[in-house]
Amino acid sequence: MSNVVPMVEATPTTTPMTMLEKAVTSGASLEMVEKLMALQERWEANQARKAFDEAIAAAKAEIKPVVRNATGHNSKRYADFSAIANAIDPVISKHGLSYRFRTNQTDKIAVTCILSHKAGHFEETTLAGPADASGSKNAIQAIGSTLTYLQRYSLVQALGLAASNDDDGRAANSGETISDDQAGELVAMIESTNADKAKFLAYFRIEKLSDLPAKSYQMAVQLLNAKARK
Repeated sequence: MSNVVPMVEATPTTTPMTMLEKAVTSGASLEMVEKLMALQERWEANQARKAFDEAIAAAKAEIKPVVRNATGHNSKRYADFSAIANAIDPVISKHGLSYRFRTNQTDKIAVTCILSHKAGHFEETTLAGPADASGSKNAIQAIGSTLTYLQRYSLVQALGLAASNDDDGRAANSGETISDDQAGELVAMIESTNADKAKFLAYFRIEKLSDLPAKSYQMAVQLLNAKARK
C-alpha cells in the first residue's frame, strides 16, 4: 500500500492531528500513521514551548522589584525567599506558571528549580554549593542555610530576573559593593559552572567577591550565564 496520504491538503488550519485523522480515515499505512503521530508530538511540544516563553515574557513585565526585607552580614540588606515568593507567585500563577525544587547532596548541595507551564513545557535551573558552615551553625543548619540560598538564586535565574534591587535604586549609581545575597549568588554560579574564581576576581580587579562594585553585578551574572550555556 502506498505511503502517500490521499486528500490531505495543507491549509492555514491544518495540524498534524487533522492530518492524522484524515490519514486514518483514508486507510494510510501503519508507517505513515506512526510518522504523523511523531509529528503531532513534536508539534505539541513546540506549541507548549511557545506558550511557556510567552507566559515568562508576560510575567516578567508585571513582576515588580523585590524589596530587600532582611539584614545579612555587615548589615547589608537582601530579599529573603518569602519576599521573593510574595512578589513572584501571584504573577506567575496568573500566567499559568509554577515552580518546585529538587535537591541532591554529594560533596556539594545541589538545588534544581523546575519552572513549569500549564501547557506542559518546563525548564530546569541547577545551582550547587557547599554547606554554609559560617558562624555557629550546626551541620543541619549549615545545610538548611545553603538550601535556602540556592532556592532563591535558582528561582531568580529560572525566571531571568535581576537580583533584588535596592529599594531606591541607588546602588548601581554609587560606590557601593554588592550585597552578601548577591555575593552568595555569584559563589553558587561559579561553583555550578566550574568557573575559575581566581580569573574571575582578576577580571574585575578585586581580591574577594564582596568587593565587587554593585554597578558591575549584572555584568558578572551575564559572564557566568554565558559560561553556563557553553
